[in-house]
This record gives sequence, C-alpha cells and structure tokens, in this order.
Amino acid sequence: GYGGAPMPIATIEKLAATSPGLKLINAYGATETTSPSTMMPGELTADHIDSVGLPCPGTRILVMDAEGRELPRGEIGEIFIGGAQVIKGYWNNPKATAESFTGGFWHSGDLGAIDAQNFVRVFDRQKDMINRGGLKIYSAEVESVLASHPAVVESAIVAKPCPVLGERVHAVIVVREEITAEALRAFCAARLSDYKVPETILLTTDPLPRNANGKIMKRQLREALSR
Repeated sequence: GYGGAPMPIATIEKLAATSPGLKLINAYGATETTSPSTMMPGELTADHIDSVGLPCPGTRILVMDAEGRELPRGEIGEIFIGGAQVIKGYWNNPKATAESFTGGFWHSGDLGAIDAQNFVRVFDRQKDMINRGGLKIYSAEVESVLASHPAVVESAIVAKPCPVLGERVHAVIVVREEITAEALRAFCAARLSDYKVPETILLTTDPLPRNANGKIMKRQLREALSR
C-alpha cells in the first residue's frame, strides 16, 4: 500500500517487474478525512496505473471548478471529499473551517478528475500547478517522466517567476550519475508537450528537502528561486 503523493508510473512498473507477485494498492486521503478516501484494488492497478483508485464505501468525491460548481466526468478541478469520516471543521478556527468546508465536503486543495468508471486521478496540489502564459502544467506529470530516466533519483518541478509569462517550468533533479541538463530536456521533449518541458534545470546529488511526513518541501524550492 502507498499514498501521500502520486507515485511515478516508472516506479510502479519497476516494482511490478522486479516483484511480479506483489499487489500494489494506492490509497488517497488526508488528516481531515481520518482514513483513506479512495483505494485501488490490487488486481486493477496495472489497468489504471495513473489512478489513486475508487472511492471507499461511504465516501463521496466531487470535482469542482473555481466557482464551486461540480464538473462533468473527466474534467479537472479541485477534489472535494465528503462522508462520515470527514472532520466537521478545525478546532477553534472558524475562519479556516469556513474556507475549507462546504455542505459537509472538505476542499482538499488537490487538482484531479473522476472518469466514467469512477476511478479518481490526482494531478497536483493547486498551489504547485504552474501557469505558463495561461497553459496549465501539473508537476506530477513532468516528475513522472523524469522518474523514468535511469540517471534520475528524484525530482521536483516548481514554478519560476517570469515577468512575461507569469511562470516558467523549473526542475530540481537529483541524479545518480553524470548527465547534462540538455540531455534531460531532450528526454522530456520526446515525451511531453513543448510547454511542459523544464526550461531551467538544477542538477544535484543532494536529497530534496522533505518535511516530517516525507513530502518534498516545494515552497522552500520556490523561495530559493525568488531570491
């Protein structure tokens, strides 16, 4: 079982190849939901490799636009989660509660979609999405591509401020062997739309900064770019 962030497809495929008898079960939830909100049946992982699974019994998941309207299946918006397991609010913080809860649904802050078969996909945190001249770029997609390169240990895609386009794609990439930024850009260009390819790349052998839960601290990486 795994969760916390979208697992790169390359990692799932490598695990399936090296341990073919292993069942891979993705789960998606948060502290506010007190338990997983979706789970992927292990036997379905290979056929829905980019999904975090199906809503758990008793869980309702909606995908909403910026005006609070529910979006049709397949369209990308913010994931709202409802159910008996969702907390009713934040302790002694009515302002945060009013901002994050609507009609018993918690606003996850994650961007995702639900397909016609009810499988949920999570693309990015709203705050981590890059808006390059009106074109939306989800960091998890670019990171998943980079994870498939044999020289890459891990990566983080963040927005680099730009006075013309608003934001540009910047990559911080931890490598295990010597490789050039140009080679990694070419690798991405063969697999992604041109506007999603990192325009600037920082190569390092140091691990990415993580919080106590093991999640990459992208705010710290963004702050370093704005100095």
